[in-house]
Amino acid sequence: MRRRDFIGLVGGAALLPLQAQAQQKPRRLALVHSGIPADQLTERGGPFWVRRFHETLRRLGNIEGQNLVIERFSAEGRTDRFASVVADVIGRKPDVIVTNFNDLVKIFVATTKTTPIVALVGDPLTGGLVTNLARPGGNLTGVSINAGSQIYGKRLQILKEVMPAASTIGYLLSGVNNDPAYQDEVARRMQVTVIRSMLALVDDAALERGFSEMAQQRVDAVIIDEGGSFLAQRAAVVELAQKYRVPVMYPYRDYVERGGLIAFAPDLAELAERLAADVHHILNGAKPGDIPFYQPSIFRLIINLKAAKAIGLDIPAALVARADEVIE
Repeated sequence: MRRRDFIGLVGGAALLPLQAQAQQKPRRLALVHSGIPADQLTERGGPFWVRRFHETLRRLGNIEGQNLVIERFSAEGRTDRFASVVADVIGRKPDVIVTNFNDLVKIFVATTKTTPIVALVGDPLTGGLVTNLARPGGNLTGVSINAGSQIYGKRLQILKEVMPAASTIGYLLSGVNNDPAYQDEVARRMQVTVIRSMLALVDDAALERGFSEMAQQRVDAVIIDEGGSFLAQRAAVVELAQKYRVPVMYPYRDYVERGGLIAFAPDLAELAERLAADVHHILNGAKPGDIPFYQPSIFRLIINLKAAKAIGLDIPAALVARADEVIE
C-alpha cells in the first residue's frame, strides 16, 4: 500500500467519528406555556397531558438527554410577559417550538416565519391563526382543544340541565374572546344572561377578584374558559368555586380530579399524543404548514358527586346516567 493511500485511509477513518457526531447532534425543542411554570413542564411534573406529551416523544424515539434537548419557558399567566418570552425563545434558535394559547401563538407567528411552531390552542379558525385546518400553511400546525364554538354552547346547555332555574351565568376567561356573537346567540336561545369576566392576569389575586365580583353579581353558575393560564391555576380555581359555593363547568378533567364539579372535556391524552407526533414529523423533515390542524371528535362528561354534595347541589339522575365518568 502506498504511503499516501495509507494516510488517506487513516484520515478518512479519523473523520468518521466527527461525521457521526455531526449526524447525531441533538435537536432542540422549546416548550413554552402561557401559565404552567417551566419547572412543571416535565415528564414527572405538571398536568397529565404534559407527562403524556413527553412519554409519546420518547416512545417515538425523541429522547431528552440523548438526541433531544428540551428548553422550557413560561409566562406564568402574565400576558405582559408574552413578548419577552417569545424573544427569549427565538433567540435560542430551537428546531421546533411547542406552545399554547392563541394570543401567545400569534406573537410567535408574527416574530418568526421560519421556525416550526406546534401549538395547542382553542379554535384556530375563529382565533385567526389559520384559514384552513387541512393545510394551515406557513410555519404553524398543531392541535385544537375544542371542536369549534359549539362546544361553548354544549357546556352552557349542560349547566342548564344541572340548574334548570339558572338565569345568570358567569364566564371567566383570559385573552381574546374569539366568538362573542355566537355566545350571545346561544345565551338568548337558552334564556340566560351571560356575564363575561376577562382577566388580563391569571393569578391568585385576580381569580379571587373575579369570583368575588361574580358573587356580587349573583351568578347562578360559572363556565371556565379553556385557557392554559386557568389550567395552571386549577387548584386555586377549584378552591374558590368551593369557597363561593358556586357550580362551575370546567373544560378539562384535571379540574374535576382536584375536586371540581363537572367537566365536558376532550381527551387531553389523545391531544398530547397528537402534539408529540407533529413534533416528531417535523424533526424528521415534514413542513408544519402541510400537517393538518387536529380537532378532537370525542368529548367526555365527568361529574363529581362529592363536589355537588359539598355545595348542596342535586345533579339530575338523567344527567348522571349520561356521564362518561362519575366520581363519588
